[in-house]
Amino acid sequence: MTSLLLQFSYLQVLDYLTTIAFLLLGVQEGNPLVRLFMEHAPTPLWGLAAVKGLALLLGLYCLRAGKFRLLSRVNVMFAILVAWNMVALILGASKFA
Repeated sequence: MTSLLLQFSYLQVLDYLTTIAFLLLGVQEGNPLVRLFMEHAPTPLWGLAAVKGLALLLGLYCLRAGKFRLLSRVNVMFAILVAWNMVALILGASKFA
């Protein structure tokens, strides 16, 4: 079951990186809670890292509480989100090519 947490952690890193790519391209964060953290942190990247740290704590809680099904579903949701982010980045980059 620790593989679920590893998958979750990996997806959080990928989401962090794709969010940074969007920010570098001038795209604003779409999640209001994440945007709030980014606005009130010393830098947007620190705010984003704080959100990802909290997400990892929630993932650890799910693992320890035996909420494997929930963690699996969240992994699927984040996998779809990261795939969507990658498609959007590729389509956005193709406009510059």
